[in-house]
Amino acid sequence: MPRESKRARRERAVEFCRRMGEIYADVQSALDFDNTFELVICVLLSAQTTDAAVNKVTPELFSRWPTPEAMAGANPAELGEVIRSIGFWRSKAQHCVESAQMIVSEHGGQVPGSMEELTRLPGVGRKTANIVLNKAFDVVDGIAVDTHVYRIASRLKLTGAPTPLQAEQDLLSVIPRELWGPVNEQWIHFGRETCTSQRPKCEGCPAADICPSAFKANGKPRAHSKRSAKTQG
Repeated sequence: MPRESKRARRERAVEFCRRMGEIYADVQSALDFDNTFELVICVLLSAQTTDAAVNKVTPELFSRWPTPEAMAGANPAELGEVIRSIGFWRSKAQHCVESAQMIVSEHGGQVPGSMEELTRLPGVGRKTANIVLNKAFDVVDGIAVDTHVYRIASRLKLTGAPTPLQAEQDLLSVIPRELWGPVNEQWIHFGRETCTSQRPKCEGCPAADICPSAFKANGKPRAHSKRSAKTQG
């Protein structure tokens, strides 16, 4: 079987983005936050955890530690008890406090606005940084590839990468830069509603005609090893 050309993958990627844009034109983040600092913490907490689970713990979290200055002085163990119901809560509690301390000590209490500075914050990787840059600073410096985006990209054969982090580079090469911004939110909603991890709803899927994995049981991305919350960010 001949290897598919990059042009063909790019055409499929562009068409898929076009369809997602029509279906999810006005989609908003499922995370609840009121400012850039809260956004950083919310996305940090959301690694390997549902947005709904994060939204359950953040009201008390931000009520007790509403600013970088307040959270910088928090006891990680005490903060951890507030977020205990989410995955990796111990390491995430430590990351919250350490990130707040760095925001205060190195950035005067203001969340930095560059990829390099954001990814220096404990627990913040490219995915988190991409989301913060996009939503808070209107800067599109990449595509935030979470489990939904990774699964969809793999099923569409836009990537064969073994990890979401590596998959981002494949997506950046086939999706035009002007289309990067909405990918994360739109594909997340599509992944939750249609292209689910188990039993994807290929029947009636708006992209079934262009998806190489449609109606195929082996359409899932390859397995990859579990990583810490830091590498999921």
